[in-house]
Amino acid sequence: MGEPENKQSLEEKLRVSSGPELLLNILQKTVKHPLCVKHPPSVKYARCFLSELIRKHEAVHTEPLDELYEALAEVLMAEEPTQCHRSYLLPSGDSVTLSESTAIISHGTTGLVTWDAALYLAEWAIENPAAFAHRTVLELGSGAGLTGLAICKTCCPSTYVFSDCHSCVLEQLRGNILLNGLSLEPDTTAPERHPGHNAHDAESPRVTVAQLDWDVVTAPELAAFRPDVIIAADVLYCPETVISLVRVLQRLSACLKDQQAPDTYIAFTVRSPETCWLFTSELGQAGIPWEAVPHHNQKLFPYEEHSDMAILKLML
Repeated sequence: MGEPENKQSLEEKLRVSSGPELLLNILQKTVKHPLCVKHPPSVKYARCFLSELIRKHEAVHTEPLDELYEALAEVLMAEEPTQCHRSYLLPSGDSVTLSESTAIISHGTTGLVTWDAALYLAEWAIENPAAFAHRTVLELGSGAGLTGLAICKTCCPSTYVFSDCHSCVLEQLRGNILLNGLSLEPDTTAPERHPGHNAHDAESPRVTVAQLDWDVVTAPELAAFRPDVIIAADVLYCPETVISLVRVLQRLSACLKDQQAPDTYIAFTVRSPETCWLFTSELGQAGIPWEAVPHHNQKLFPYEEHSDMAILKLML
């Protein structure tokens, strides 16, 4: 669910509309959409959304619209669960639905919700599917799974490895993978390649979930994944994770031997210049060159308009 229209556009349309069709159409595309009915969003979000819609309607029309108030009444009677759903529509007509924690931080981790850079990286991937098509992708710090699920559904990777270190994040991640209709291989430290595995379903990647602690994983364990592409989104939130990430990439780079270096993309929101500087500084000390990926054009998902986001391509 997102904003029905930009504010000015919606208010203008309400002024010139004589009947309820515009608002009924908005309801059908948001809170009454089959995806939202099946997988409800946060009660708080739905309440705020409907209250704002009613406020806009009342600003230009004196006649109340029963359907709006009935929808709000349903939401007001509902209890806020600890988990809610977010659904994202893809350009293909498919969708990604995530079960997420209603708390930004819970169980001592931020990995139970989707962060802006994950949406930004997913948009870039959808615009650049060739970067992932028929390749093995290793995602570091997968969190709720938005980026990986979007790539699996739109970019045709042969194998996709979701990874994280928190057991509660991994449990939610497995649930989200199954929720989106993907088959899940048994958990493993490093999946072997099976070229014929997807012969029955050429469009469906081989999907695994790996528990990966950046501070303890060994070089051979990392090399065993044999990734063609490595990605990570919104994992640079404190100096400790920045240093751990660079060490993991350095370990992987050192054990490539005759393997071709994987294409590596790290997406992040520039929350503080110091953290960004630390990341590029640590990359320099590790001997890992990088270049900024140009900003992409399409905005498919709702995130803060003025967020300063970046994707760096690293040369391991």
